[in-house]
Amino acid sequence: MTVASAQESWARMMGSGGAQDRAPGEARVADLPAPADVRAVAGREQVTVSWDPVPGAIGYAVYRAASADGPFEVADWGGGDVLAVPHGPFADTSSPARFYAVAALATVTALGPLSSPAAVVEGDTSAQVEIKIADSPGTPTHRVWQEMVGSEHLSHLLSPDLTGGRPIGLELRDALARAQAELGLRTVRAHGILSDSFDTVDAVYDQVLALGYRPVVELGFMPRDLARDPSRTVFAYEGIISPPADWDAYAAHLRSFVDHLVDRYGHDEVARWRFEVWNEANLSVFWSGTPAEYWRLYDVTSAVLKEKERSFSVGGPATAAVGWIEEQRARDNVDFLSTHVYGTAPLDLRPLADGKPLLWTEWGVTATHGHPINDSVFAAAFLLRGMRSAAGRVDALAPWVISDHFEELGRPERLMHGGFGLLTVGNLAKPKYWALRLLDRLGDVELLVAVTGDGAGSLVEAWATRSAGGIAALVWNGTLDQSKAGGAAGLDRLVRLSAPATGDQVVRIWRVDARHGDVAARWAALGGGADWPDDDQWLALSADDRLDEAEPARTVTAGPDGTVTVELDLPNPGIALVEIHPAG
Repeated sequence: MTVASAQESWARMMGSGGAQDRAPGEARVADLPAPADVRAVAGREQVTVSWDPVPGAIGYAVYRAASADGPFEVADWGGGDVLAVPHGPFADTSSPARFYAVAALATVTALGPLSSPAAVVEGDTSAQVEIKIADSPGTPTHRVWQEMVGSEHLSHLLSPDLTGGRPIGLELRDALARAQAELGLRTVRAHGILSDSFDTVDAVYDQVLALGYRPVVELGFMPRDLARDPSRTVFAYEGIISPPADWDAYAAHLRSFVDHLVDRYGHDEVARWRFEVWNEANLSVFWSGTPAEYWRLYDVTSAVLKEKERSFSVGGPATAAVGWIEEQRARDNVDFLSTHVYGTAPLDLRPLADGKPLLWTEWGVTATHGHPINDSVFAAAFLLRGMRSAAGRVDALAPWVISDHFEELGRPERLMHGGFGLLTVGNLAKPKYWALRLLDRLGDVELLVAVTGDGAGSLVEAWATRSAGGIAALVWNGTLDQSKAGGAAGLDRLVRLSAPATGDQVVRIWRVDARHGDVAARWAALGGGADWPDDDQWLALSADDRLDEAEPARTVTAGPDGTVTVELDLPNPGIALVEIHPAG
């Protein structure tokens, strides 16, 4: 395949998902080599593609074809955003082909040459995976999931209205409180803070701080009295996306806003917040001005903030689909890089960051509100894959959003409506919330893990840790392929996990799958025909809103090789947490 045809395929992909509708720049050839040692190995109902990393790459596009001569097309797993992965291996379960090639990305619009085609070879089709935890000193666990979460606009906290008979403001507060208490979350990001009066900002930030969070202050949308064209809006609540009519008036308003924050909350407190200038200005749906006008907005905003305090942390524009990263890096007044991606793990932007913090301030399985995949076990396994990939290389990876009390496209019309939330209306935990709860059971020392077998590292992954109490290993089986969201028996795996131990050990297991922690399945079992539960159904769902151990704890004795072995039937999608600690 020629470089030009690879670029054409990539450009078509970038355009098809609406990832960047504002002149992202023509796809161009990156000054990167083609990945070496590309391997494509067939297992049961999947092909695992792996390759050697390319220095300077932020990610990789995987191509496939029926013949070595092509045509090669980008593998499309239905993510609907940027069809690239930050690293290998990659499991192709959507439309396995006979030949694969890989190209490295310098940016989302700069693609390196394709590798030589790799023919698929037959590999392990046993549907079995071995996981061996090393007896090693370990390294500190990066609890990346704790740094940030997204929320609907924070004035929603003050809403006295009902959705599904449930109080919006009270339940959003309870959702944030639950997540802070159970997950240790530290910051919350939301749109629309400049749409509110100072009194409303006070009311919501008072609550945010009282709940144990600090706000990520996303500075938008434009106040109506300042907007050049107040008719240009987004969302059901009509956030104004226009540039200001008078730049000096905007600066004065922002200066009053920042002065007010410092006066109310104290200089030292506000200096610990992050300020993000706007949201996804590389999409015309969020910014009606030109890119140049956005950067003028950024410069004016940064100047006002730095005038108040040089140490204030300012970044933006929280771009869609990993856009405008080079522009952010190039500006001396950008303190952190801020971007979003959906449907894949966050790309590895360290080659572009020049040491600046990397904040993924929105991230999730899909950018489509109302998609049933948001409520699924598939989304929970996807969340673990992204968090594991991001640990140690990003500063924040924020799930979008905490609660289904969310009104960007109108308020929810039924309980299981495919909302973005980790928690439903009614604050019932979805599978992806339980995934985070299991992550939070990991210890503070990460251990080395070797994973081998059919789909090792591409379908089945593990994150193992040690604490004073023993070893905790989180294991999941998932694919990026959204056509398998309902499960695929051919991708189920038998996992044998071995951990270092001596003497008698107690083994405890928690699971998230179709039979454990799946609120959509529980609602369906209760009838699920109505839009909203009745009083008795709410009580039943609330009573069952917990993740019990999947089986009784048992005591096992370590073998003469100094290990304990646990076997798990792990469906796809499916998650298991295995805790092993000394008996007695």
